Order: sequence, then structure tokens, then C-alpha cells
Amino acid sequence: MTRGRAFSGWASILLLSAVLLVARQQGGVSDVASNVLSDGHGHVGVYMTSYAMTKTSIVDGVLNALDRDLIDALVINVKNMHGEITYDSSVALAETIGSDIDRLDFPTLLAELKARGAYLIARQVLFYDPVLAAYLGYEDEWIPASDPTAVAYNLAIAAEVAELGFDEIQFDYVRYADGGELVAAYEERYEAVTSFLEQARALLAERVFVSADVFGRVLWSWNERLIDPIGQSLEQMGPLLDFISPMLYPSHYAEAAYQQEPYLVVSDALASGRSRYDVALRPYLQAFDRAIPSTMSLQTYILEQVQAAVDSGADGYLFWHPACEYEVLFSALEERAAHGKK
Repeated sequence: MTRGRAFSGWASILLLSAVLLVARQQGGVSDVASNVLSDGHGHVGVYMTSYAMTKTSIVDGVLNALDRDLIDALVINVKNMHGEITYDSSVALAETIGSDIDRLDFPTLLAELKARGAYLIARQVLFYDPVLAAYLGYEDEWIPASDPTAVAYNLAIAAEVAELGFDEIQFDYVRYADGGELVAAYEERYEAVTSFLEQARALLAERVFVSADVFGRVLWSWNERLIDPIGQSLEQMGPLLDFISPMLYPSHYAEAAYQQEPYLVVSDALASGRSRYDVALRPYLQAFDRAIPSTMSLQTYILEQVQAAVDSGADGYLFWHPACEYEVLFSALEERAAHGKK
């Protein structure tokens, strides 16, 4: 694959990269990956797969949204749920198991995005990893969060990513597989998740912000009882993270009232979380067309979620579309901007 096709302004990227290189050589910039922590609060962003970052039609729309101040942040896969590391990694185990696919040239891409004022979040999938699981001899794609090889491997990747120029590393699948009864039998799972985050925090402190995706149900009060088989606890994870991003997709709730009222889902969940622990909540909102009420367009559905996040005091918000198709989202944000709302 020819690197850089993700951006139509390729010539400008080359120029910017050359300027940064000269500046480093002359001592003006210590390194393109040197990362002075910027303000992580209040950002509005979209999730991008590494595949989407190679598609001009998608990236041009995102760049346009950045330039128009509809969004100011991107979440980009550095390690995805296929077990792929999406950049040229030097982690020895990645080379051994063949997980390094070298799809994206981050020094170049991140320089262009930072030049446009973007806040950059690296999404790193942890313990759902088909490639590493097969190498370690597990029967399915899930690896226990207590597995020392998986922990060391993911910490090595995170340390490497922290030098690429991202502002934040966002851990996903920092949990065990869903399923099983809600019983007080998962103490070791909670300890393993917390232990990983403690090690990550110590490793990454003052280098990048650290955040995590969690299931939306982690915000509800019953989560305090530590009975969930996934091992995610708001009170245990909160002190170790700068931001928590609960996935508050209304389509994923069984309750009819929540499926029909996206505002209510977001407002109730954030209120519950804020009442339990004082951590910056930056929710993932639904930008995809699934289980949309027949009386509501996707654009209205998005706007309801956004308004709930704003009204509930969310610390910014992110949008998820599995195929990164954000045309309707950008129209919705344009409508808010037209009414003087951000």
C-alpha cells in the first residue's frame, strides 16, 4: 500500500514533514513524537479505523469537519480487534506473531492532523486479540487480563504509541468476555483489570493522557456490587484514568423506553455515573443507523444524544460508526452550529 493516500493534500504533508525534520535537526523541535500534554477536556471527535484512514472519500469529509470546527478530535486504531498493529511496530513479539501490518505512517499522518488542530487519541484494543490468543494457545479470541505475556505485550505497544505523537491512549476491551451470571465471583477479574491499568498509568504518566472505553452498564449503580463478569468497575478504574468513555448506544439497550428516547439513555447513564465517582466522562454516542425509532431520523437521533451529553455535563463526546460513515453526523453538527451550539 502506498502510504499517504488517505489525504488529498499529500504535497502539503510532505512539506510539513520536511519542515519538522529540518527543525529537529537544527534543534528547534526535539522530535515530532515529543508530546507536551495539551488540554484533553471538552473535545468532540469521531472514531476512525485504520482502513478508513486510507480512504480519501472518508478522510476528506473528516478533514472538512475539522476545518469547519464541527469536530476537533480523532480516535484512530493503533491496535484493532483483529489483533493487528496498524503501524510499523518495533515490539519484538509483534514481529514474531505477525501482528505488525504497517498500514499507516503515523509520523506523517499525525503531523498533518496536528497542523489542523486535531486532538489525537490512539485506540488500543487489549485482551480481545485473535492473533496473540492463537499464539498463546487459547481456544478463542479472548485472553485473560491476568496473562503476563498479554499484559507485557500491550504495555510495550502502549509505550511505543506514546512516542508517536498522540495526545491520548484509549484502551478498549480492557475487560473479560461478556456472559455468565451476575454473581459475586469475579474478584480476580476485577483485580486483573485494575492491575493492568495501574501498570499502564505508571508507564504513561506525563507522556499521554490515559482513557478507556467501558460498557454503558458500568455507570449504573449495580456495578458497585462487583458482580459483572467483564471485570470493569467505575470506582476501581476511575482513579487510574483521565477520561472514561462509556458506550451509550441507545440501540443496545433492551428497555423499550431507552430505545425510543436516546436523550433519556445518555442523561440517565451519565447522571448515574457522576453520582458514583468524580471522573471525566466522555461518552461514545451512536452515529450509526440501528434500531432508530420510526418517528425519528438518524440526524434527530444524534442531536438528541448530543443535547443530553451537553445537558448532563459530559466532558466532550465521541461518535462511533463501524464503517466511519459520518455524513449524517456532520449534517447534524452543522445544524447545531447554525443555532450557535457546539
